[in-house]
Amino acid sequence: MGSEYIAGIDVGSTAVKVGVFDSKGSLVQYKSIIYPTHRVSETIVEQDPNAWVKNIISSLKEFKYNGIEELSGLSLCSQVNTHVFVDQFGRSLIPAIFWQDGRASHEAKELDSVVSDEQKISWWGAPMPIDSSHVLARMLWVKRNQPRIWERTKYVMLPKDYCILQLTGELVTDPLSNIGLIGSDRNYIEDVFNLVPGAAERVADLKEINEVVGVLRKEVPFGGTSVINGTMDAWMGLLGAGGCVENTSVYLSGTSEILGINSNTIIPTPGIIVFPKCENIRFHAGPTQSGGASKLWFCDLFELSPHAMGELAAKTVTNTKVPIFLPHLQGERAPIWESKLKGVFYGLTAKTSQSDLARAVYEGVAFSAKWLLNTLETSAGQVSDEINCGGGGFQSDSWNQIRANILDKRLKRLEVKDPGILGASALAAFGIGRYKSLKDSVESSIRFNKAYEPERSMTNYYSEIFEIYQEITNFNITISEKFANSGQ
Repeated sequence: MGSEYIAGIDVGSTAVKVGVFDSKGSLVQYKSIIYPTHRVSETIVEQDPNAWVKNIISSLKEFKYNGIEELSGLSLCSQVNTHVFVDQFGRSLIPAIFWQDGRASHEAKELDSVVSDEQKISWWGAPMPIDSSHVLARMLWVKRNQPRIWERTKYVMLPKDYCILQLTGELVTDPLSNIGLIGSDRNYIEDVFNLVPGAAERVADLKEINEVVGVLRKEVPFGGTSVINGTMDAWMGLLGAGGCVENTSVYLSGTSEILGINSNTIIPTPGIIVFPKCENIRFHAGPTQSGGASKLWFCDLFELSPHAMGELAAKTVTNTKVPIFLPHLQGERAPIWESKLKGVFYGLTAKTSQSDLARAVYEGVAFSAKWLLNTLETSAGQVSDEINCGGGGFQSDSWNQIRANILDKRLKRLEVKDPGILGASALAAFGIGRYKSLKDSVESSIRFNKAYEPERSMTNYYSEIFEIYQEITNFNITISEKFANSGQ
């Protein structure tokens, strides 16, 4: 008889998070270990891929020490658009190119310019841009700038897949994580690969997200445990926050803000990613660039803890007009997709206080989420008054209330802090046959612990400010290229 325990692993942007769930879907053990992100320059952002693997093994070892004797299975999710170039022996040749890295912006514009919106819609279901985080742009950059590395590159891998390779020895990937390379049939698109000669030979074989793809090596804690393929963190987090129910809207807050709607309706809309249908789920989704990253930037700048920043922001009276913050510290992704955008505080006066700036950061991130949500609702043909919410960025009551007011939605917060590990564990339980459907598996674990209602006194006020936010952003787009090239 197998163990009652299932593990979910999330290789996130700042930390590896691992959770063990029992047969009732309750989280019984949890571990989070951070690792550094190296900002080499304004555009070059990297991580050490071996730190991900080391932290997974360390977490599993601690669970073993704390009395978990065996696992029935585990699954992984990870940040995506972070890429590892590996040799024939599975060793990383250069540091992982992080998803915020913008070194390939020139290559991205070059590739994007030769693909029409009609082609994109036929490939992906939406006119999704090829941006600097797209794997083809990264491949082309390495091919041109580090030709010796390109020649030695056997595979270009995503974080989840690199970890599976190191933990099991198996080389595999999944369709959903490779958004931008696969079509509605969840297979690679030959015409996409033709944009960069040599790219097609450097990707792993596709396996479905719920397939058992190997077992943990014997030297790894819980050696012999079945490993279920898994997929990208955004899809898994949307799943873990209850997005398995059709027409549900979900908002995840971590390093970036990720929003999604599960809808079978597709209205091709620029800036939005439409995932292929999988397990009767079709997510329309988009990631911003700097959600929690904006908060951490502010905290680092003023040497504050996140809690202290929250207290500081709360000192400003709610109906006080504060500067408008554009959270474009590393450019912007959905729905704008402009890698050279810069962060802005607009409306500074001699009376602007530190607490005003703290509140402005909270509001600016929420405005970026509202812009994305409005675009998603168009893409999905679905508007809801309620949003399921999860992630580390939803632990602040004051920030959550600001979001509810700006979005003008009722927000329901997930009890488990990290929806990615909940989604991964639910997928693992389904993958080993514990449940008949993925939906049943998720619903056995999902619980909400708090709701935030929009305050009518604030929604109209924020609606007017949001229009100004959009106008400033559009102006920022027109001058960002000029600013980026100034002084050269």
